Amino acid sequence: MAGLITRRARRQRVFRWTVLTVLGVFFALPMVAMVEFSTRNDETWPLLLNWSQLSATYPELSTGIIASLGQAALTALLMLALLVPTAIWVRLRLPRLRPIVEFLCLLPLTIPAIVLVVGLAPVYAWVNYFVGGSSLTLVFAYTILVLPYAYRAIDTGLSAIDVRTLSEAARSLGAGWLTVIWRVVLPNIRSAVLSAAFLTVALVLGEFTIASLLHRTNLQVAIEFLGKSSATMSVAVSLAALLLAFVLLLALSLFGDRRQSSPSGERRQSSPSGGRRQSSLFGRRRQSSKESS
Repeated sequence: MAGLITRRARRQRVFRWTVLTVLGVFFALPMVAMVEFSTRNDETWPLLLNWSQLSATYPELSTGIIASLGQAALTALLMLALLVPTAIWVRLRLPRLRPIVEFLCLLPLTIPAIVLVVGLAPVYAWVNYFVGGSSLTLVFAYTILVLPYAYRAIDTGLSAIDVRTLSEAARSLGAGWLTVIWRVVLPNIRSAVLSAAFLTVALVLGEFTIASLLHRTNLQVAIEFLGKSSATMSVAVSLAALLLAFVLLLALSLFGDRRQSSPSGERRQSSPSGGRRQSSLFGRRRQSSKESS
């Protein structure tokens, strides 16, 4: 029996490493090819790291980078401003609406980007009329696009804590609802909020369809235009964007693991002191009862 279990564990280990190796090669080969192609010209990466020279040589690319960074920052802020208070309020005051809110937030996953653009085109005609044709107006469309991922991250963070007990305790001490959300609930879901923000930044930096069909500029549209004139620079910028998204997701994973492991350590460290306090309190009570008798 022990030999059978050992052979099964060995086969599972071999299968696991085989799958990981195949997937690693599948994802690593395109990136290795991108590195090899982008380094054929010795001036590509030095030019990419020199912002002033890059802006002078490829102004469309620098404009697209600035536009994407602004879109990512504003989308993350707008998403958090809309979604975090709504998710907390629904959990506290309107729990029956939670399935409806979840359905509405996950709905963009079922709608292809091209269909979303067709629906947003008439809206953006009025946006152009009142606001103008700035690339930052894509923030409204991107906020809808990132709702499923951001909602899942924030909802997971809220599910990990007892929101109702925390809010009732804060309200019993005289805190208002804004104080409850800002100073009680929000610090406990900080990792979930950062997860939603990082996912938003990664999605916005990689979005192409909506910006291209709505005739706006962002990083991916600039890369597509740049590929017609300088293929090596286009591949280098694409590789840099992929590495940036990978670093963001890696930082998200490491930060989430640290946040999950720290509370257990704090509990382990605080439990002996708590036990000592309880025992000393019990001893004092026994001593006082003896003296009174």
